[in-house]
Amino acid sequence: MRMHPPSAVQRKDLAWLALAVVLAVLPALPAVGGNSFRMHVLILILLFASMAQAWNIIGGYGGQVSFGHSVFFGIGAYGAGMAVVTYGGSPWPGILIGMLTAAVVAVLISYPCFKLSGHYFAIATFAIVEIFNRMFLVWYWVGGALGLDYPLLEEGLRNLMWYDSKTGYYYCALALFALVFGIVRFLERHRFGYYLRAVREGQETAESLGVNSTAVKLGAMALSAALSALCGAFFVQYNFRVDPPMVMSLDMSMKFVLVTILGGTGTLAGPLLGAAVLIPLQEYTRALWGGLGAGVDLIVFGMLIMVIVIKQPAGITGIVRDISRRFDRRPAAAKGGPSLDLA
Repeated sequence: MRMHPPSAVQRKDLAWLALAVVLAVLPALPAVGGNSFRMHVLILILLFASMAQAWNIIGGYGGQVSFGHSVFFGIGAYGAGMAVVTYGGSPWPGILIGMLTAAVVAVLISYPCFKLSGHYFAIATFAIVEIFNRMFLVWYWVGGALGLDYPLLEEGLRNLMWYDSKTGYYYCALALFALVFGIVRFLERHRFGYYLRAVREGQETAESLGVNSTAVKLGAMALSAALSALCGAFFVQYNFRVDPPMVMSLDMSMKFVLVTILGGTGTLAGPLLGAAVLIPLQEYTRALWGGLGAGVDLIVFGMLIMVIVIKQPAGITGIVRDISRRFDRRPAAAKGGPSLDLA
């Protein structure tokens, strides 16, 4: 009699159960989060997981490696920032305008860029970040190089501001996380998601089957940009200021990509796993080794990415999958092991 290892469907069910447990625990973390610094790290994990998941729509599921998402992130940040600082209102209208503007800009700049492929597309997105960064540095209407500094307003959800505790920001970050991950989960099961993955696996083959690859990629880029802008709006509310180097930089664009690659591109859990590793590493590295100068965290990031890519190109999700399969083989390989097959 022989024991059968769990099937792929069973492993997937276990993965979803683990994710459901994590999501159930997240709302209770502020009660045990401890000091303000730990809460800060938890907020950044949720924020960067959401940012990476937004990038994952076009970079992971769509296979279009973009290094220009900090542009959309920055547009969302400036949308909220200008609504508060320049016009003295609530950030919510600015958030919506920023998301819409980011989606329109994404379509306008992506349409010609999608005519490029591979490394040429990635290089073009690098150039776009530098163009927008320089433009915002000299654009007086958005504050130029000085940026925008927030005034102190009434605490609460209306102004998305809290001073005494980070709990309000945590629950906003959790809502953002749930929204972005929920949208991506919906896309995985929707026809559009299947089209997007088909284009990633083979654009010419997908087109031969009737898929409009240009429309699919533009739609994915617009959605990815809008969600990135939403993350940028939360970022500026959390930091109380915005300037071009802070949001529209290659450094910020690289974090979109690094978090996703580390966790696993084209997977739902990958961005969360990547953020759960990189963000605590980033923040505690700064706290411990900040005296060594800026960029120490990026050096550690680079070394970690090199190790992961060499060991398992699929990222942390690939490592977890390999470990799961290794344990699955052990019962089957055992001599005279018990069996549950009574047929």
